[in-house]
Amino acid sequence: MQENYEKFDKDSANFVPLSPVSFLNRAEALHGTRTAVIYGELQRSWAEMATRVHAVAAGLVAMGIGRGDTVSVLCPNIPELFELHFALPLTGAVINTLNTRLEPGTIAYILNHADTKAVIVDRELIPLLIRAFEELGRNLPVIEIADPNTSVSHTLGGQDYEDLLQDAGPAGTLGLPDDEWDAIALNYTSGTSGRPKGVVYHHRGAYLMALGTVAAWQKPHYPVYLSVVPMFHCSGWGHPWVIAMLGGTMVFTRTPAPDLILGAIRTHGVTHFGAAPIVLQMLAETGTGTTGPFEPAIKVLTAGAPPPPSVLEKTKTMGFEVMQVYGLTETYGHISMCLWQDGWEELEASEQAQLQAQQGIALPMVEAVTVIHAETGQPVRRDGKTQGEIAVRGNTVMKGYYKDPDATAKAFEDGWFWS
Repeated sequence: MQENYEKFDKDSANFVPLSPVSFLNRAEALHGTRTAVIYGELQRSWAEMATRVHAVAAGLVAMGIGRGDTVSVLCPNIPELFELHFALPLTGAVINTLNTRLEPGTIAYILNHADTKAVIVDRELIPLLIRAFEELGRNLPVIEIADPNTSVSHTLGGQDYEDLLQDAGPAGTLGLPDDEWDAIALNYTSGTSGRPKGVVYHHRGAYLMALGTVAAWQKPHYPVYLSVVPMFHCSGWGHPWVIAMLGGTMVFTRTPAPDLILGAIRTHGVTHFGAAPIVLQMLAETGTGTTGPFEPAIKVLTAGAPPPPSVLEKTKTMGFEVMQVYGLTETYGHISMCLWQDGWEELEASEQAQLQAQQGIALPMVEAVTVIHAETGQPVRRDGKTQGEIAVRGNTVMKGYYKDPDATAKAFEDGWFWS
């Protein structure tokens, strides 16, 4: 009888809120001696990474950062940004990664709209932050990252990030959220059609995004992942958390220059990376030189625009196994993929590339990705020709737009997220 199935209560033994921050605990416990970070000459193990994350989190709590606070981060892909994807959620705060390519006025708008309580900034980008503060009309508390891999360094007189680790207080208030629906990240849209919108991610969605990525990409334990996709794009497509789950290694080059990417692949045995088609095009133009194609093949996710078939064809000869995915900021990143089908290997390389440039089937953490006809309100025929609007439903759709209930309601009409 139904009532007998409803007599059970949730208990800490059988119910734990989902959070990708838990992957750090797993990595420390199971893979503590394995390499978590490679950045130039710097290497850190997962045990060292976890120690730093907890110290940063405790230092932030000592500064008054806590549940529901927004902390904005303005820096390139470097180890500190990797750490902050765990440290800030551990405090209960929300990480807001700022696009380093934005104009000062747009950054000022985001800082104001996001109710930013503090900014963590790479010292090379302090001139940009100063101009943003001027547009904002006020300064915010600043924590400065001094990266020894760049010779350009400015200061606003803020606290040094490394000193934050030393000033850390008791870590007793740190932990996973009580509610998996709590916000973990605030990522802003590009604002191509008006002001950027603040897209709120929750712990549950980020956790399931990581699991879905591993399942869809068939990613094994201990990948060596090159951090090319900016972490200000959909939280780096979720990979800060994916790599922790798998006990893998995150390799950083600070800038996505083709020579640095190719050099890192050769030097560190990179197995996976993600990149926009423009980056793949630059790699195709650079080539692998006299070293020949990479063996075994490097697995690559690409998104942001349909990759030209010519680029897919060229990168395949270089030893890149590229899978095109599609997604949006509002869906935590990729939600559909072009899955290789039986029989494609018998086609000419140019035909394979044409097929790989198309979309796509839904990833497993998404209930549905479909195309709806504007007039009929029904899914269009799967003929690759009939047009409509992409609609999404599933666990990796945003909570909503920050402080914009009208836009949220419009985006969620009829039980779908409308792209």
